Amino acid sequence: MSIAEKSSSKNQSSVKVSRIILWVSVVLIVIFFLAPVLWQLLTSFKTNEAISAVPNIYFPTPNQLTFDHYLSLGLGFLRYVFNSAFVSIISTVICLGIGAPAAYTLARLKLPGENIILACILIVSLFPYVLLFLGLLEIIKSLGLGNNYISLIIPYTGINLPLTILVLRSFFQQLPKDLEDSAKIDGYSTISMLWNIILPLTIPALVTTGILTFIFAWNEFIFALTFITRSEMYTIPVAVAQIGGTSVFEIPYGPIAAATVIGTFPLLILVLIAQRRIVQGITAGAVKG
Repeated sequence: MSIAEKSSSKNQSSVKVSRIILWVSVVLIVIFFLAPVLWQLLTSFKTNEAISAVPNIYFPTPNQLTFDHYLSLGLGFLRYVFNSAFVSIISTVICLGIGAPAAYTLARLKLPGENIILACILIVSLFPYVLLFLGLLEIIKSLGLGNNYISLIIPYTGINLPLTILVLRSFFQQLPKDLEDSAKIDGYSTISMLWNIILPLTIPALVTTGILTFIFAWNEFIFALTFITRSEMYTIPVAVAQIGGTSVFEIPYGPIAAATVIGTFPLLILVLIAQRRIVQGITAGAVKG
């Protein structure tokens, strides 16, 4: 065997080893992140005896599996899913409806004090929203908005709006300005051009930011727990927190796990449906030219 052939075989073996290491690393990372999800899913189907068994039962038999935890939640739990979906969808639509024109304005128009405006938006986006809790509570009490979905929709929109503006502004800046000049020559106004030409080109960005806003509104707990006290208006995080056992000393792991799975399932479906748009939105602008 010649030196060139030996070198080629060594390179091929090193490439194979590198691929094996890469695949093993990917599998371990996937297992690491999916393990808690799979464990929660398994817990939602295990009987109470299997859940409390010591040592833990990782591979339950058919006799140790049940749907009782899901049935114990009842159809009334779907009401909480609807509440979360309603608040999340409305806040996301408003956030995108306000954030897209604002981001386009900051991306294309030369405003006086533009850097100051962007700095203020960045500061607000980094501000811990929990610190706004007491102020919002006083405002809601004075306006009588308790037990009203508006008390959740407006704060969720305000909290996510700065991030939406910053993300969409970067996408608008990447669009060629010649496209807008051509549209103006064809007689498009600024609003019609934004609606018919610019926004369709930024659908990946809109989907990405919209999903981030939706997930925040879906998972938010503190505001929903405080501003909404009527049980039929609870969102999913609050409803899960209210699940109790037959006694003070019992923790209903099974129903809590089942409620968590039901609450996570819509988000999973949403991400799977829009995963292509999400990937496009995340990677857009990574390669320039």
